[in-house]
Amino acid sequence: MSTYSPSLRIELITTGDQAGTWGNTTNTNLGGLIESAIAGYVSVSVTSANQALTALNGAADQSRNMTIALTTTTGANFAVYAPPAEKVYVIYNASSYTATIYNSTVIGNTTAAGAGVAIPAGKTMTVWTEGTNFYFQNTHIIGTVVGNVTGNLTGNVTGDVSGTATNATNINISATTSSDTTTSLVLVGAQSTGNQSPFIDSGLAYNANTNTLSTDNVAIGSGTLTTTNWTITESAGKLQFKYGGVTVASLNTNGAFVSANEVTAFGTP
Repeated sequence: MSTYSPSLRIELITTGDQAGTWGNTTNTNLGGLIESAIAGYVSVSVTSANQALTALNGAADQSRNMTIALTTTTGANFAVYAPPAEKVYVIYNASSYTATIYNSTVIGNTTAAGAGVAIPAGKTMTVWTEGTNFYFQNTHIIGTVVGNVTGNLTGNVTGDVSGTATNATNINISATTSSDTTTSLVLVGAQSTGNQSPFIDSGLAYNANTNTLSTDNVAIGSGTLTTTNWTITESAGKLQFKYGGVTVASLNTNGAFVSANEVTAFGTP
């Protein structure tokens, strides 16, 4: 009696069985089932909030395919359930709602065995599972990424970054090597939160040695304006003027100007 492989449900013929017909089973295995697991594509219409992908022994099904496109008639976010077996999938969420893929605890049910992966509407993701939990396929990318990043981007970026940061409360860019001392940074639009003022089409340079942004050799920071030798800092309600790191004057909130040296009125600057 035949048995079936645990991951792809391929029919395994018992020695001596299917005399004269084993070629049909072998052709189905090699030319159909294994081929679909490597290069197969199927479109699945999801009609309920939780739906199991079909999984059959020795016959074509949905969950064996390498690439699966998901559509839905639910009008809401939905989940699909793959068999509790090792597998890599390319999932295209062709719907307008978030799709989440889980392993089921038993083939055919809709009880999640572990963690799932959510695929945003209209997006394609490669995921893999060890039979219990689903994971993102890639956590380290080398090359050019074209498309959207949803979530937090943490790590090092080598090359150019362009696009729109939506709902970003923190944008931290660090140059860590001497060759990256002046990195071109262009911020387009307004940042409504944080300490930075809005920059519209501003060509800014980042200096890793001083941790400052500058434009036209004028550094821009939180409460500080820095040029080559001068620094103007707001502190305790005062504007402090420093030259070469030494405070030479201050301007109080009441308009009083205090100088460490003489003040000349109506002279030539």
